[in-house]
Amino acid sequence: MNTANTYAAVDLGASSGRVMLGRVGPDTLHLTEAHRFPNRPLRLPEGLRWDILALYAGVLDGLRAAGQVDSVGIDSWAVDYALLDADGTLLGNPVHYRDPRTDGIAEKVWATLPAAELYGLTGLQYAPFNTLYQLIAARQSGQLAHAERLLLIPDLLSYWLTGHQGTELTNASTTQLIDPRTRTWSTEVAHRLGIDLTLFPPLRRPGDPAGHLRPDVLEETGLTGPVPVTTVGSHDTASAVAAVPATRERFAYICTGTWSLAGLELDTPVLTEESRAANFTNELGLDDTIRYLRNVMGLWLLQECLRTWGNPDLADLLREAARVPALRSVVDAGDSTFLAPGRMPERIADACRASGQPVPETRPEITRCIIDSLALAHRRAIRDAQRLADRPVDVVHIVGGGTRNTLLCQLTADACGLPVVAGPAEAAALGNVLTQARAQGAVESLASARELLARTQPLRSYTPHGDADAWAEAEGRLFAP
Repeated sequence: MNTANTYAAVDLGASSGRVMLGRVGPDTLHLTEAHRFPNRPLRLPEGLRWDILALYAGVLDGLRAAGQVDSVGIDSWAVDYALLDADGTLLGNPVHYRDPRTDGIAEKVWATLPAAELYGLTGLQYAPFNTLYQLIAARQSGQLAHAERLLLIPDLLSYWLTGHQGTELTNASTTQLIDPRTRTWSTEVAHRLGIDLTLFPPLRRPGDPAGHLRPDVLEETGLTGPVPVTTVGSHDTASAVAAVPATRERFAYICTGTWSLAGLELDTPVLTEESRAANFTNELGLDDTIRYLRNVMGLWLLQECLRTWGNPDLADLLREAARVPALRSVVDAGDSTFLAPGRMPERIADACRASGQPVPETRPEITRCIIDSLALAHRRAIRDAQRLADRPVDVVHIVGGGTRNTLLCQLTADACGLPVVAGPAEAAALGNVLTQARAQGAVESLASARELLARTQPLRSYTPHGDADAWAEAEGRLFAP
């Protein structure tokens, strides 16, 4: 290939969406933002909902701004879905995963299919918002009774763009209805819990064709057809892990943003009882890989505090936080106490008070508590993953928006006692672009894509320093039996 091809990556996050434009050539990988738009969930009388029509309008605006492209790919957050009737018409706005409708549902599921057995069949971590629990919670709703089709969020947008329906595999693996060994639906789980798998359209794998932009979409965006839509790792974490610029096998990764996903890339799932007790998940990645990871609350804690404080300058706040004594107070960043929005500074202070630690009072103290707690959670996840999978690592790669937080990156290196390589920040969009490029022959393999990333993207290295014993003491203080 003598010239670079151009790909549009639709990348939807929990707080904003964007259409990114990627140019890929033999020694070229360049990403620019074509359009960004807000993702504002709506609190309606019936609960918390996604404004899916506004998101679709943002996608169309982004494709118009991007101009002519060789392909389009779509990724988003996981677990949430839309319901369609027999005519393909949307049955209401999709429910937000932070909606409380799944409270207490897991216990009802486990009464029929015990938690240990469910894990052995699906390998998926417990999270109260898993699609499985959402479906059980929705069982009595009129929408589900009238639904003929269920589409995960990126599959819905792909359907609206192309008129063709499919279920992308990496995202399907977050539903708790996929067997990670066979990489297809678990008919046993579905049968025992009464879930109709015919709601889902056929499975697609990253790289599969998903159709072409419909004529009315071409007219709306000003693009000239045919423009193919390519299936990518539509769970944004799957795309982000594909964009880890690893040049050696013994690596761990942390995908940072609203959530922190910390773990390893494996060839086979880990389905032991010890793994379940540690709440590790086995999600599917590109090229038959397993994303073996733990889900940590992530920068959501800081984002909510910033919102409460009126969005002060983050750089200034982090500089002040860096001067606060280390590990004075820490909280369990994976605690579901912090899942819902609102009153985050108070809830962090309450957690410190309840555990007998000094209560952070100022904004820098609360910020330092959050960053220390996230670094501690990263340490626990990476150490546990190595032990449970029997896979030692030499380096930790941090990708995603958290790479811009230099305090978090340095403290993660200190806590893990391992060198950290931070970057790229736009990992999900880059993984999306590279999967499209590979489907068109512009990139040979996942390994060559990662080599291209390492050559072309700005990366920053962090060497661990400080008192390793202090991190062990903080971990024991917070998680002592």
